[in-house]
Amino acid sequence: MAKRSALYAIATPAPSSARTLIEHAYTRLRDDIVSGQLVPGEKLRVEHLKERYGVSAGTLREAITRLASDALVVTEGQRGFRVAPITIEDLEDITNLRVQIETEALRQSIRAGDAQWRQRVEQAFAAISAEEPIAPGRRHAWEQLNTRFHEALLSGHASPWTVHVLRLLSRHTERYRSFAMALPGCVRDVHAEHTAIFEYTMAGQDARAALALEAHIRTTPDLLIQALREGRASLPGSAAPLLEGKGLQDS
Repeated sequence: MAKRSALYAIATPAPSSARTLIEHAYTRLRDDIVSGQLVPGEKLRVEHLKERYGVSAGTLREAITRLASDALVVTEGQRGFRVAPITIEDLEDITNLRVQIETEALRQSIRAGDAQWRQRVEQAFAAISAEEPIAPGRRHAWEQLNTRFHEALLSGHASPWTVHVLRLLSRHTERYRSFAMALPGCVRDVHAEHTAIFEYTMAGQDARAALALEAHIRTTPDLLIQALREGRASLPGSAAPLLEGKGLQDS
């Protein structure tokens, strides 16, 4: 037994300061990409960015490689890395996949949820309600609470893979939401959307809750597509306008 424990210890290295630095650099880079501070298509120059983030070139490359596995960064062979582009086609694909997974997960959660689940949902809803409407300078705090609310809704039916996949899709959705929320003339009552989802969920009406959630998820792409059609916006890094007649297709 002692021999087995020793072998396990050798095979499982303890967390190191290098790993912590990589995680920190990864998180900061990811947040800057998602928020749009690093714009779609921007070349990630390691020599420049290592000064910005205060880490070594090796640490930064490790972090960027992780972001590439998240599809937030694209590799260019020997030419380095760029921030992943954003396109209407990509947004449609992300949205349709998220709708399929998240609405079904919500219905299962409502059917299986217990008293502790209800309490988590109620607490998450109260927390995000306190931040709505979103005040200037509070966007990052709201995004964290928004993630907490959506994950609480689904937590009645445990599925680690569902959470993992939806977290990745949500980060990509957040990139587009950053642009949609800044659109001139953008009118959206996010709190009313959250309230509808919450009330149907608490009432155990899984079909209505799923429909409210789908409408909520689809609002961002619908707003962006409308703005692009009307010429009120263009996607960063894209010179081409939205194709006439192109819209978000139902799943």
